[in-house]
Amino acid sequence: MNAQPESFKTVLDQLRAILIPYEKHTVVKSSPEGDYYLETRHLMKNKQPLFFGSVKVQKNYVSFYLMPVYVFPDLLDSVSPELKKRMQGKSCFNFKTADPRLFNELTNLTKMGFNRYKEEGLLE
Repeated sequence: MNAQPESFKTVLDQLRAILIPYEKHTVVKSSPEGDYYLETRHLMKNKQPLFFGSVKVQKNYVSFYLMPVYVFPDLLDSVSPELKKRMQGKSCFNFKTADPRLFNELTNLTKMGFNRYKEEGLLE
């Protein structure tokens, strides 16, 4: 980990905790740097597994990726302006410090994304 390793470790651990409930429905991948990655068992047309979510330590923040919001952008319709400000791209949220209120909102969004994947037959 790079700058501010202790605060980033807290953010990494709390964001990873959002994804842990979905481990039994996905394939878990992680790296020695602490990055954490979940993919589904659903194979896309290119024979690659469909990505679900991940947490990755970057140079200046910790990123939380949630692919269901990319696949189903309507999931973002109820997201608060504060959480939207943390977005980079279409499915990435960046944090420098832990924010319990936004992490709770992200927990709910992740659950909605998981349920949508399930409804669409993207989880086996």
